[in-house]
Amino acid sequence: MSELCIHIGNKNYSSWSLRAWLALKQTGAAFAEVLIPLDQSDSRERLRSHSPSGRVPVLRHGDLVVWESIAIAEYLAERFPGARLWPASPAARAVARAVSAEMHAGFVALRTHLSMDMRSRYPGRGRTAEVAEDIGRIITLWTECRARFGSGGDYLFGSFGIADAMYAPVVSRFVTYGVELDGVAAAYRDAVWAWPALQEWVTAAHAEPWVIGDHSL
Repeated sequence: MSELCIHIGNKNYSSWSLRAWLALKQTGAAFAEVLIPLDQSDSRERLRSHSPSGRVPVLRHGDLVVWESIAIAEYLAERFPGARLWPASPAARAVARAVSAEMHAGFVALRTHLSMDMRSRYPGRGRTAEVAEDIGRIITLWTECRARFGSGGDYLFGSFGIADAMYAPVVSRFVTYGVELDGVAAAYRDAVWAWPALQEWVTAAHAEPWVIGDHSL
């Protein structure tokens, strides 16, 4: 078994698992993957046996245990500098960290009302005023990052990195709930959705047997 091992939740629903998994995938390193189905009778016990917080994702690297998506991403960036998970420019790197932290701590309305559900399509559902405000802010972030730092590729800071991993579940939500975008935001959504690692995750999500009714993961 690989020295690196990531514990994740359902690929259809677990947005935080997706963020950490994408960052790990981008390193190019070999890793083992353990999926713990959520909302099952033994889920809590299984999570507690692997995770200090009782939540996923959790990265194990030898004897080291790292929980929380953003901490996992930071560890991987330090451990695998060649993957360029953060931009090389100090200014771009600072902004990348800021937009990643904003995603980690914010957009509660969007995460609550537009839960990640990759297998389903619910166009127009959940569009509260607060959700619309979150969507507007996200579009602004994407547009500004692409304009200032994205000239080297199709992603927020050129090449695919942690900031894109943080917003990948939002891209999936926009697809699921039919959020209409145009211009720079639409092109960015399409680039992230087509990213091979994300499509690998989507394919696996469609193959999962588990269904969680009321979820916000």
